[in-house]
Amino acid sequence: MSSFVFRFTHAITRKPSRSIANGLRAEDCGNPDPNLFMEHHEEYVRALTTAGAQVITLDPLEEFPDSVFVEDTALCLPEGAIVMRPGAPSRLGEAAAIKPTLLSQFSTVMEIENGFIEGGDILVTGEEILVGTSDRTNEEGIAELAGLVKQWGYKVRRVQTPPEVLHFKTDCGLLDAKTILATERLASSGCFNDYKVILTAKGEEAAANAVRFNDVVLLPAGFSQTASRLKQEGYTVVELPNSEAAKVDGGMSCLSLRYCATL
Repeated sequence: MSSFVFRFTHAITRKPSRSIANGLRAEDCGNPDPNLFMEHHEEYVRALTTAGAQVITLDPLEEFPDSVFVEDTALCLPEGAIVMRPGAPSRLGEAAAIKPTLLSQFSTVMEIENGFIEGGDILVTGEEILVGTSDRTNEEGIAELAGLVKQWGYKVRRVQTPPEVLHFKTDCGLLDAKTILATERLASSGCFNDYKVILTAKGEEAAANAVRFNDVVLLPAGFSQTASRLKQEGYTVVELPNSEAAKVDGGMSCLSLRYCATL
């Protein structure tokens, strides 16, 4: 593995549905405004395009309120794509809905058939694939993923998502092949001992879910201290509004599937 973990040509996104107010959430912080969410989503797509992506934007799925968070439905690697099996029963149909698009982009598309696993719990680094157990991802799902990617030469390492955190990547984001942005609560577990870690500033834990896309880091707006830390380390930071996605536990990585085209 090398720079492919942050060098991409394409991204898949899905427009937020009007039913987003019915989306799952760990804490009730009010309902997202569908119109404002759409504005934020369009800005997100523009940022990906500016960063060098050819963006495929899918129509909203009104029957699936959380479907804007496409990352949970698949894992995209240079060798092919794997359709996930979401741990929230209401989201299982989202994985089936993403498969035709993946088939149009990848020569090989496989599926998780046992257990549960969501893309938000998967961090692909330059060394390995880290997968966090959580309420949405279990041991059986991780084991099946490990078996599928082994044929492509990948090693999966199971780690633990903090109990109060929805997804593993809620608290971390890849900055380059060997550098991770993480919260103190996640980094203190020791799961990143072999990596360089940049910690989010105190009170800015929500900034951890950042996305490195080619030469820029997409960061949720409003976390100035963490943004400064990244800039001091030499990263080019693009801050994007995320208030509406955050109300339904969404962040920068959740909103896209990122990959290098193989067809």
